[in-house]
Amino acid sequence: MTETRTFSERNPIRVFLLDDHEVVRRGLADLLDAEPDISVVGDADTAEHALVLGPALRPHVAVLDVRLPVGDGISACRELRDRMPELACLMLTSFDDDEALLDAIMAGASGYVLKQIKGSDLVSAVRTVASGRSMLDPATTARLMRSLRTDPDEVPSPTSELAAPSSRERDILALIGDGLTNRQISERLYLSENTVKNHISRLLAELGVRRRVQAAVLETHLDQHECDRR
Repeated sequence: MTETRTFSERNPIRVFLLDDHEVVRRGLADLLDAEPDISVVGDADTAEHALVLGPALRPHVAVLDVRLPVGDGISACRELRDRMPELACLMLTSFDDDEALLDAIMAGASGYVLKQIKGSDLVSAVRTVASGRSMLDPATTARLMRSLRTDPDEVPSPTSELAAPSSRERDILALIGDGLTNRQISERLYLSENTVKNHISRLLAELGVRRRVQAAVLETHLDQHECDRR
């Protein structure tokens, strides 16, 4: 299990910024650099530049704008974490978008916050994800689960051809339903993060669904189906 990381003035949180607006990047840099335990080590205005500069700067946290003129922050999150598995990505957006939140969870983001957030709360969010914890809003995750459960078009129906998930797969499905990130699932189940990713990819393919949360909802349906058969 990965230990909680700690930082200090001598060992600050190294932060990388991705936003297409220079004013926003400068504002974020000024805000974060004012903290003694945080150091902004670089920034980029496009996803392409972030993928070139980010790995070379070895950040602990990447603060990524979700929507960009070319590319997007969620894809950048996925690719950066493929190259730097220990990187914590904090998604920053102007829009409360459920679809983008789901995509961010799938990409392995550790946090998702709106740009309307207070400066002090953003600093706290950076510290939270840097330490290895999650900043995914539980209330938002719960709302998504409720909406999927009440929308039959979004929930695939189990069939007799569907193979029953293994005990390990059910554990992963349950944790997905709780809103945990890949990293948190790997820590909870004492697996590598790559192993968790592989399990999730196979699960989504086997269950015939596109999204993690849909898989968790289907798992609930499977449980009920088995109870009914008994």
